[in-house]
Amino acid sequence: MTIYDDNPFGPPVKPVVTWALIAVNLLIYFYEMGASQLALDRMIDGLSLTPAALMGDVGARTWVPALVTLVTYQFLHADIAHVLGNMIFLWVFGDDIERVLGRARYLVFYLLCGVIGGLVFVANDPHSSIELIGASGAVAGVVVGYVMLRPCAKITVLIGIIPLRISAYWVVGLFVISQLWNLGASSKSEVAYWCHFGGMLAGAVLFPLVKPRAVRLFQCVQPVPDTVVQIGPQRAGRAARLTDLR
Repeated sequence: MTIYDDNPFGPPVKPVVTWALIAVNLLIYFYEMGASQLALDRMIDGLSLTPAALMGDVGARTWVPALVTLVTYQFLHADIAHVLGNMIFLWVFGDDIERVLGRARYLVFYLLCGVIGGLVFVANDPHSSIELIGASGAVAGVVVGYVMLRPCAKITVLIGIIPLRISAYWVVGLFVISQLWNLGASSKSEVAYWCHFGGMLAGAVLFPLVKPRAVRLFQCVQPVPDTVVQIGPQRAGRAARLTDLR
């Protein structure tokens, strides 16, 4: 489980959009937990993304238009593991992307990754009546954007109860490989791997397009030589400092 990343940004900028997204997702999930079964069924029916409804095969079950469910489905979750898994990833990776893109652009980027993830899910089986819920598509786009921004950043992960620090490209690379593997092995399972794949694809395409021009991608921490001249008979020495190129 991914739990922490090193953040090299100088002046602290509060990632209020990331915090707000996490809060909204958790509040909606807590409402789901406390709702009656009838109310919960109506909520899922009305706000989840159903391919058949989006394609017009079936009528809308509530007043919410089918197109709007491309956004609303992103804020519903099936169980505590589902919502916590997504929110932990968003907590670790989202703040860096928000600081680079700015709050408004980041929110649009996040939601678009979720929308495109949902559309890829629909395209895989456009007449399906399976209801899609969860922020996984949007979060997958954020994760891919992060590894494009900071591939060599150190990420703390838990292997069982053992914390390990490894580079972001290993963490995200294993995440991407696992999603692609599951995509081929169990595309009809309850986990919507097509949505995950669509979100990753959206992140890879959109992030280079929406980032500021000054932001460079795929930059790693590299030693930069810094000559130190000492007065007197002592010899000049060399020091090296680490700079996180962004």
